[in-house]
Amino acid sequence: MNIFHRKSLLAACIAAMMGLHGYAQKNEASPRLSDYFSPATMNMMSPDSEGFIQRWLLLEPIDKPNRSNTVFTDSYIREAFATEYFSNQFTVLPKDGDKVKVGKQKLAWHALDSKLFNVKLFRFASGLKKQVYGVLFWVVTVIECPEDMENIRMSVGSNSASMWWLNGEEAVILSGDRRMVKDDCLSRRLTLKKGKNIIRGAVINGPGMSDFCVRFLNENGTPVKNITISHK
Repeated sequence: MNIFHRKSLLAACIAAMMGLHGYAQKNEASPRLSDYFSPATMNMMSPDSEGFIQRWLLLEPIDKPNRSNTVFTDSYIREAFATEYFSNQFTVLPKDGDKVKVGKQKLAWHALDSKLFNVKLFRFASGLKKQVYGVLFWVVTVIECPEDMENIRMSVGSNSASMWWLNGEEAVILSGDRRMVKDDCLSRRLTLKKGKNIIRGAVINGPGMSDFCVRFLNENGTPVKNITISHK
């Protein structure tokens, strides 16, 4: 084999390797929704072994451009979350597949179970081929309690800023540019009432990943597990 043929073969091998590398990068950058979520069933679900809530109704991301996460002060996010993006956003209990209109966007609700303790909003958006940066997510879930539970704290971590409500009352706010950490912020003492309780959350992010985790802790800091979770 002469030098010309050797160089041609080497070039072909390099091109093939680069092609495979590019293919791997593309696959790694575009995971499937099913890698992180499964469709929520009609059966009630329990928290995971650490008490984290994995079943949620997630609204496709609302366009909310921000070039930096440093703007997420308390006052900024309170104003951002007080804005009415869609009708009855603080009272509606959506169904899987329901659609809302936000400006020129037509967005759908998805009832999903996270396969992890945290809910990967970035992967939710990318799996649906929706925008992943400069976004605001609305999330809802339903907690069923066998009895009244007093002096319970909602424990939340989020990337980036977020705000959470229990039965229509503000529970906890996480401001600033932050990464998601378990039990990053705790609410004041709350009461989970017997029967149905509704959690609503809003998570906002500019650049970077988006995710959150939520659980309840009792007075001793022990995760609350004797509850069930549904999306209806």
